[in-house]
Amino acid sequence: MTVAYACGKVILFGEHAVVYGQPAVAVPITQVQAQATVEDAEPGEGITIIAEDLRRTYKLEEAPPDDPLRVTILNTFRRLRLSPKLDLTISITSTIPIARGLGSGAAVSTAIVRALAKHFDKYLASRAVSELVYETEKIYHGTPSGIDNTVIAFEKPIYFIKGSKAEIFWVGRPFLLAVADTGVQSPTKEVVEDVRRGWERERERYERLFEGIGKLAEKGRRAIERGEWEEIGRLMDENHSLLREMSVSSPELDGLVEAARQGGALGAKLSGAGRGGNMIALVTKETCGRVEMMLRMAGAKDVIVTEVR
Repeated sequence: MTVAYACGKVILFGEHAVVYGQPAVAVPITQVQAQATVEDAEPGEGITIIAEDLRRTYKLEEAPPDDPLRVTILNTFRRLRLSPKLDLTISITSTIPIARGLGSGAAVSTAIVRALAKHFDKYLASRAVSELVYETEKIYHGTPSGIDNTVIAFEKPIYFIKGSKAEIFWVGRPFLLAVADTGVQSPTKEVVEDVRRGWERERERYERLFEGIGKLAEKGRRAIERGEWEEIGRLMDENHSLLREMSVSSPELDGLVEAARQGGALGAKLSGAGRGGNMIALVTKETCGRVEMMLRMAGAKDVIVTEVR
């Protein structure tokens, strides 16, 4: 039996604008993770997929062509030069909430790729893992930016520009993020398509918003490298304002952002596609408890506090 894991992620700066060539900053969230287990099965059993959290068990050969797990497995076999005529049981579990902007789909795919490579004693570099997972991300998101698969495969803070090499960078001073779940699923594909339609209708306005968000991402990277917490928080607040102008926030997200700020957060914003999912707040050890309390009082379904280092 072989087991592999993959962490979640949050976008600190750059949602939506990253799809249009602007930079984004994302960091791994290690408090939640996906797990994939690969076991040899009896001869003639074929490949069985057990998605425990979805309470589904099915054969690979019976899955539809666009089934994300099927696509991930077959693409990995091709990369590893393995025949799909194998007898395996592949089990997947995850503590990453689905459709909350934490990279659940990319994490599950990454865990599967790692588990298969490990099971057959093959080596795949992080970039190769990222490329494989990106193909599955197209099923989940239509026109993905590529940021989820990159930050999860490398498990480091990254500065990302679509079509360019992702840059891993270092944190000048570790900081704490409170990640609060609205309890509302974020319809990522739908929101991304809505933004595209808006861009097609009002290209000048949206280009201005995208460029503004891109500049915040550039400044955000420098602030993180220098360990300037107050500046990071200020930039997060500005980023949320621009995302609101883009109509990708929601009353639930705005309510949690306000609650975090009232609790003493240095900054707060939505993270991910928006219209649901998660809000992130920059907190300190001194304000962490109060911010978490305020978020739960404001209706957060769950709050994760993670250190970025």
